[in-house]
Amino acid sequence: MIAAPAAPALVVLTGAGISAESGLGTFRSSDGLWAKYDLRKVATPEAFARDPQMVHDFYNLRRRACLDAEPNAAHLALARLQRDWKGSFHLITQNVDDLHERAGNTDILHMHGSLLTARCALCGHRWPAPEVMAPTDPCPHCAGPATRPDVVWFGEEPYHMEQIGELARAATLFVVIGSSGQVYPAAGLGGIARRNGARLLEINLMRTGKPFRAGFYGPATEMVPRWVDELLAGQGAG
Repeated sequence: MIAAPAAPALVVLTGAGISAESGLGTFRSSDGLWAKYDLRKVATPEAFARDPQMVHDFYNLRRRACLDAEPNAAHLALARLQRDWKGSFHLITQNVDDLHERAGNTDILHMHGSLLTARCALCGHRWPAPEVMAPTDPCPHCAGPATRPDVVWFGEEPYHMEQIGELARAATLFVVIGSSGQVYPAAGLGGIARRNGARLLEINLMRTGKPFRAGFYGPATEMVPRWVDELLAGQGAG
């Protein structure tokens, strides 16, 4: 009896585009929260040091928007893929929302942190974020009044990069969904995967170019379920 070939080691990287149809604006959307704020005033360590209340006001709005949003068909399709895929599956996201978790995905690597976690700027302790946060909220561990959102700002190192790099190098199929491919280090992961022999695929509204030579192009709620259906159907062939 000939054994069936092993399913590929599948690594999926998602960006803001997968959550856009849930009402969460993408990084560059013209009508989202990002367009209404100067990023230098709300998304850098220097901004937090200069005006922590303004930064918290911005992230309180984003947290409320996250809590009001619901997972869409693309999130649900990825949860089904993790459940039914016969090979290894790893999900990395640049997003700070929890829509993947609410859709049913597990063990997600949030490389830019989470809106639903607070972090102490003094001792580094993390805890579940309340809906509304303030800079003087005491840390439950050290009692210091230095609460900040547990998100990665411009100029800070993304989380889990050693593990994410290992996954990119080990992938046999590396898929990017809803990401423009312009923000590093996430934008470099596809190149790492390709240099180590992985097949690359993107699912975006439009082509992003190298290193991706194949993809599905259109709304994530249409393209991701279609891709998942085809991938799972092919897995069962033979």
